[in-house]
Amino acid sequence: MTGEEFRKASGLDRIPPYWDARYVRNLDRLSKPVYRVKEERDVWVTLRDGVRISVDIFRPDVAGETVPCLIAWSAYGKSIQSIKHGSLPPGSLLFDHSLEAGDIDFYVRRGYAFVIPDPRGIGKSEGEFYGIYNPQEQRDVCDVIEWAGVQDWCTGKVALNGFSYFGIIQMLAAAQQPRHLVTIMPLSFTDDYYQHGYYGGVPNTYMSMYWELCPANNPVPWSTKMYSEEELKARIAERLKDPDIAPNSYFVKILTTWPPRYQTFYLDYLLHPLDGPFWRERSAGTMFDRVKVPVYLKCGWSPNGRWTNTVFHAMTDPRLAVYKRALVGEAYAGLELPYRFMNEESLRWYDHWLKGVDTGILDEPPLKVNVLFGGFRYEQEWPLARTEWKRLYLRSFGQLRWEADPEGNLPPDCFVHLPPNVTTDSQALVYRTDPFARPMEFTGPVALTLYASIDAPDANFITKLWMIQQSGERFPLCRWGALRASHPLDEARSTEQLPVHDHTKSIPVVPGEIRRYDIEINPIGTVFLPGTRIELEIRSTDAFPFQQHSWTGKVGAMGPLQQMRTVAYKIYRDADYPSHVLMPFVPATPKEQWLQPLG
Repeated sequence: MTGEEFRKASGLDRIPPYWDARYVRNLDRLSKPVYRVKEERDVWVTLRDGVRISVDIFRPDVAGETVPCLIAWSAYGKSIQSIKHGSLPPGSLLFDHSLEAGDIDFYVRRGYAFVIPDPRGIGKSEGEFYGIYNPQEQRDVCDVIEWAGVQDWCTGKVALNGFSYFGIIQMLAAAQQPRHLVTIMPLSFTDDYYQHGYYGGVPNTYMSMYWELCPANNPVPWSTKMYSEEELKARIAERLKDPDIAPNSYFVKILTTWPPRYQTFYLDYLLHPLDGPFWRERSAGTMFDRVKVPVYLKCGWSPNGRWTNTVFHAMTDPRLAVYKRALVGEAYAGLELPYRFMNEESLRWYDHWLKGVDTGILDEPPLKVNVLFGGFRYEQEWPLARTEWKRLYLRSFGQLRWEADPEGNLPPDCFVHLPPNVTTDSQALVYRTDPFARPMEFTGPVALTLYASIDAPDANFITKLWMIQQSGERFPLCRWGALRASHPLDEARSTEQLPVHDHTKSIPVVPGEIRRYDIEINPIGTVFLPGTRIELEIRSTDAFPFQQHSWTGKVGAMGPLQQMRTVAYKIYRDADYPSHVLMPFVPATPKEQWLQPLG
């Protein structure tokens, strides 16, 4: 059958690049776009504690027919999710990353109901908004699932749908074990929410965006539920003493507003710089053993943040003992909103679990990865059993070489962090390999072992990994590996490939002491073609330079919270202190593991 014949049989507009002819079957039985869409706006749903929330319902316009239900949940507000504005690429001035519920018409026209709520305290809903992913929100998602499952238009089968926020909430809701929930499909996901906001223990202004994204009508910080008024005021006063916070007017505004109703979630964020109960009750990794429904995870080889590792953690964690699948692709492939890149795969997954159609999706190996500059293929385990771990050593003159320096007692490389209140300059050290003479694939976890000293009790290490293409253009492989120097290594949980740190404590560094720092870098999956190079960048910060001359909107672009003191870094890289990057070299892949396209 040709690709066009496959497309016609499926009733789809396209056959996606991640489908394999050996596994996809019964395309003629996939749900077809035969229904018109009926809208019901501002339907009130009463939660278990009596609070009413407003939901929008989109379902097939047929009388007397029951259908499965998809729920898309976030605090971004329901009203914007169904706006008709065409597909918005990131370059559009109207691009809004909170438009992530998914392609409503795609599913409803194929026989699914689609429900989008305003959570409590958001949009038109009653109650107080306690910030993203809070325990109350997790219970509320469960209540809406159970409400949907008993509606006269529903078959009793419910699934969760969506990207980013809409994806992260799914595992937390599944851990509540609502009886009508059949499956989840998080199209992005994080298992450790502390690491999502404090990657490697390094504070970041990323979380400040939720004030803009979440249309709260009654925001209340979760910290007011954790502490008495006296305890909360004392905690705020303590944070105001932090020398990296006190000179920052954006943070002082948040910490000196009383009652605390301004930037409430970021206030919670600032009040919890170490891992602990606040973060763990929002972290799916603490609840894997309570998830009992099938899970399909999707992420990209993320150049920012800590998205990719979380999917591999979930796939390899025995506590998540359910039927699970994952697709890891190019980070921003198909990133137009509404998000449609995974429509066809989602339909195969939902049709199987919610409508009983044998689409062949359960026969595929558990991991489907898109190796950049290589293509899609299947894997059975992670890290890959055939990996040959190779060390790229930092050398003098900015070199990265496969051989360690034979000499010791060499002077270190140096750079200086200068506070943002005295300069916009940001120094870095850069190390590069020679051009590759033949194609080489590196797929797996990446870790940096760094021997360094700082002349302060604490500092941030920010690492970036790039491919330097034949043209000289830099292609980001991972723009974030991070570590707060004072956060100790958890040796019992660490491996050479994946260092793990104890972020519940901060132990000041002895200034001038040469220490070993093991830094997690996001996994990569890339073929380096002849003429390309690997580049490692070591910095103290990662602010966005395009914001330097803007007069407004700077807080969200600060990136890692910069120290307000001058800090000198010394990086040692010789026979005595062999700083290196551990790279996952994949020598070969059996032909049958590569995807075989339809048609």
